[in-house]
Amino acid sequence: MSPSTRHRTLIVANRTAATPLLLDEIERRAGERPTEFVLLIPDVTSTKTADWTLNEALVSIRRAARGLTGHRTAEVRGMLGGPEPLESVKQALADEHFDDVIISTLPRRRSEFLRRDLPRRVEELGIPVTVITPPAEKRMGLEDIAFGGGGPV
Repeated sequence: MSPSTRHRTLIVANRTAATPLLLDEIERRAGERPTEFVLLIPDVTSTKTADWTLNEALVSIRRAARGLTGHRTAEVRGMLGGPEPLESVKQALADEHFDDVIISTLPRRRSEFLRRDLPRRVEELGIPVTVITPPAEKRMGLEDIAFGGGGPV
């Protein structure tokens, strides 16, 4: 398959760039058809921190794209964006052709991407968007805490 016919997916993520839900989706998509994945980490406040996050995330994404056996060819690369996530996505879409976008977010209560309505705003650019959001963490109540007596309260 020539590079021009290969499916291209832009992944927008920051702290969620190597989470199991996202990696499962990458593995699934790579198994369906040859896909090039480009990870965009927007909202970078520290290049030093972002470089570590980008490199670590790319290792995980490559592993997922290669599949369980590791025999698939994986085209994965990354880029750092600026302080405004939407502008970073717009720039990436202007610079290169992508067939779709995956936006990986923190849980709803903690996600800056969701607070800024990033998925809807990117969809308005005319490109299909998939949102990967983990379920909210369970909050512990008194019934979840066991004391020295060994039983529930």
